Amino acid sequence: MTIARTPAPAKVLRTEYQKSVASYWNKEKDPVNLRLGDVDGLYHHHYGVGEVDWSVLEGPEDTRDERIIAEMHRLETAQADVLLDHLGDVKPDDWLLDAGCGRGGSSIMANARFGCHVDGISISEKQVEFANHQADIRGVSDRVRYHFRNMLDTGFETGSRKAIWNNESTMYVDLHELFAEHARQLEFGGRYVTITGCYNDVTGGRSKAVAQIDQHYTCNIHPRSQYFKAMTANDLVPISVVDLTADTIPYWELRAKSSVATGVEKPFLDAYREGSFHYLLIAADRV
Repeated sequence: MTIARTPAPAKVLRTEYQKSVASYWNKEKDPVNLRLGDVDGLYHHHYGVGEVDWSVLEGPEDTRDERIIAEMHRLETAQADVLLDHLGDVKPDDWLLDAGCGRGGSSIMANARFGCHVDGISISEKQVEFANHQADIRGVSDRVRYHFRNMLDTGFETGSRKAIWNNESTMYVDLHELFAEHARQLEFGGRYVTITGCYNDVTGGRSKAVAQIDQHYTCNIHPRSQYFKAMTANDLVPISVVDLTADTIPYWELRAKSSVATGVEKPFLDAYREGSFHYLLIAADRV
């Protein structure tokens, strides 16, 4: 497969807001991302799902933190597995796109599971550099590569992707622009999957807790209904919606007890528990 064009850096960061987001992630060295990735070399930038093994809080005090870190990493890797479960029938010759790839862990997992080609993109040059280094270390750089590109205008060929996903990265962009670009790149019948936090617009606008999350991550969390409106307007038909809210709360409860807590744990737990914030997986087919 060839790439139609390579956007110049000036075109990657199109707005002052995008520049500020890129600057945030270029400077970010948060232990909650790096220490968890150090467990096995899979570096994620998303949260976890599943039941917590609370026995990690027991045992020798001097290894307690190490046990908590390993358990949190297990849960975030389980979250990536849930997303990959919904990508459909991916074959080794297929090309996938990880939009907003962070430090690249999910792309490497997709290649390991399907044997496929994966391109990851990020507007953070530091993340791209880090992720490509990890692909080199693992010996998969012939099939997994990361690029400094904008998910709203990637430069990849029309109809070139069997599947595309966003894992907690949609809150940085306009959804109509994003899904239009995804629909352009997906082959007919291709699959799009996102896992995202969204605010519950049935109960009103952004709650105080959701606003605190926005402020913490320099993002703009979308209302739940906007995802479905933007998808259907861009030839993406939702086929599966999974509410992961209850499944992610244990991760946040454990994270709040860890040495890598950042202070955003309380807003997340408050928002989830009061029902103003949902953690959803949405899978859609390109029609």
